[in-house]
Amino acid sequence: MRGRDESDDNVDRWSRTDWWGVVLDAPDARALAHFYADLLGWKIATETDVHCTLGPSSGVAYLATQTAAGYARPTWPNAEGRQQMMLHLDFEVVDLAAAVAHAVELGAQEAEFQPQDDVRVMLDPAGHPFCLYT
Repeated sequence: MRGRDESDDNVDRWSRTDWWGVVLDAPDARALAHFYADLLGWKIATETDVHCTLGPSSGVAYLATQTAAGYARPTWPNAEGRQQMMLHLDFEVVDLAAAVAHAVELGAQEAEFQPQDDVRVMLDPAGHPFCLYT
């Protein structure tokens, strides 16, 4: 991309300038950030009432959450006239049943509609679909 540094894994991650991430709207940025931090074992790097960032211990990718006034939960599967899912997150796991149980323990819900046997569509506490797959 023009105007962006090239990736260089030899540079200390905190000195790099090629970070990228995904930002999820939510009714409560802190609550959603803590859900994903607990689910993934990631650390929260910044935390306020309106914006949080978290990420793994290496690399330059992050997940952020932001409080959005008037937030409307997405619908899964998509339904005409209802808030559509704009994106979803995918997480590869080695034990699907254990990963689903852990997500539910933390406040996720297993979606009623499941399109594949080796994938579980989950809904985070704000209603964003995310997939656990083997």
